[in-house]
Amino acid sequence: MCRHVGYLGPPVPLDELLLTPEHSLLEQSWAPRDMRSGGTVNVDGFGVGWYRDSTPEPARYRTERPLWTDTSFTELAGGVRSSAVLAAVRSATVGMPVVETACAPFSGDRWLFSHNGRVDGWPDALAKPAAELDVVDLMTLDAPTDSAVLWALLRQRLRRGQDPVEAVARLMGEVLAESPGSRMNLLLTDGAALIATTWWHSLWVREAGESVTLSSEPFGPQQDWTEVPDRSLVVADTTGARVIPLSELDVS
Repeated sequence: MCRHVGYLGPPVPLDELLLTPEHSLLEQSWAPRDMRSGGTVNVDGFGVGWYRDSTPEPARYRTERPLWTDTSFTELAGGVRSSAVLAAVRSATVGMPVVETACAPFSGDRWLFSHNGRVDGWPDALAKPAAELDVVDLMTLDAPTDSAVLWALLRQRLRRGQDPVEAVARLMGEVLAESPGSRMNLLLTDGAALIATTWWHSLWVREAGESVTLSSEPFGPQQDWTEVPDRSLVVADTTGARVIPLSELDVS
C-alpha cells in the first residue's frame, strides 16, 4: 500500500532524509513494518519531489524501478539539498500498471501529492466523482490508477481556489461516500505546509527544532516520533503540527 514521507525544515541532503537513517524510506521499500494487510513490500517504483529556491514549482524524480536498485538516484540524492521534500515508494494494487507515471508524487503548479492506500471498487467507485473532472484533465491523467484520479480531483479543487485543508477533507468525504472501505492516507504539500490524512493506514509525526516530518513509518531515533490517530487530518509547518479528527471537519 505504499509508504510516503513529507519534510519541511532547514535544507537537508536527500540521502540523509530518505536513504541513510535507520529504517529509512529505502529500508521501508523492502522491509516495511506496518502494511496492515496491504501488501508486503514496496517495489513497484518510487518518486521524490523537492523544492528549490529558484522557483516555486518542485523538481521530481520518478521511476518504476525499486528504490534500492536505482544507483542514479543514490548519486543524485547525495548532491541535492532541500527544505521541502515529498517522497514515496509504491506497492501497486493488483490490476494497476507498474509504470513511472503511476508513482507518487504527482505534481501540478506548486503542489506535490501522494496517496497511500487504495479505492475499493476501482474504477466504478470513482466514476461519479470523476464525471466532474474537466475533459482534458481526464484525458491527460498520469496513469489509469485510483491515485492519479484522486490527484486530478484534488488539483481541480485547488485550481478553483478552494482552501487546501477544505479541499482534502471534502475529497475524502466524497470518495468515502462512494467507497467506505477505501484506504485513504493522503499527503499534500506546496513547500510551505504539509496536509495529510489517516484512514486505515499508519502515519507518524516528528517535530524537531525548526523541522517537521510526516512518515508512514518512523525512521531514525524512534523516541522522536508520535503516532497520528486513525481518521485524522494533520496540518503541519515548521512551527509544528496540528492533528484534527476528521469527524470535526465538514467533509460532506
